[in-house]
Amino acid sequence: MAPPSQDRPRYVVVSGVTGSGKSTVARLLAERLGLPFADGDDFHSPANIAKMSAGTPLDDTDRRPWLESIGRWLHARDTEDTGAVVACSALKRHHRDTLRAACPDALFLHLTADHDVLASRLGSRSGHFMPTSLLDSQLAALEPLEPDEPGTALDATPDPATIVDRAVNLLRRGRGAPGAGRHPDDV
Repeated sequence: MAPPSQDRPRYVVVSGVTGSGKSTVARLLAERLGLPFADGDDFHSPANIAKMSAGTPLDDTDRRPWLESIGRWLHARDTEDTGAVVACSALKRHHRDTLRAACPDALFLHLTADHDVLASRLGSRSGHFMPTSLLDSQLAALEPLEPDEPGTALDATPDPATIVDRAVNLLRRGRGAPGAGRHPDDV
């Protein structure tokens, strides 16, 4: 597959479980690329936030309208041809399929880290509605990117600027297309 044109706007979903750094990385990536940014957390309903704040994991029924809302935001950016970067857990294949149905050119940068790193980050985070207790449920629900999905995994343990540098290099090389490879150290 030929690398995408440098002039073609990018539609990037920075995904991963809670504590992976997706909001920070997505915001920095959007700034670096000069693209609109949205944080998936801002699309949650008050009921979803209350449920998670109480330590109850969301199920797919809870997530469906949330994902559809993010999809509408991506679709609007696609219609405007602006490109976009959004932070969204997109834990399961069908979650990513929902986003791709709204924005077919979306690709996923899936941030990965081991349980201890994630738990440590969550333990030091304050002011967020997602409690550390929900990490295990997110890891249990996680379905890694499949070979036919557009995107790649990135190691989330370096500092955010390093992750963004790797993501920008990946995008410049036209990587992230299906079959392009998914090894975190490959970018």
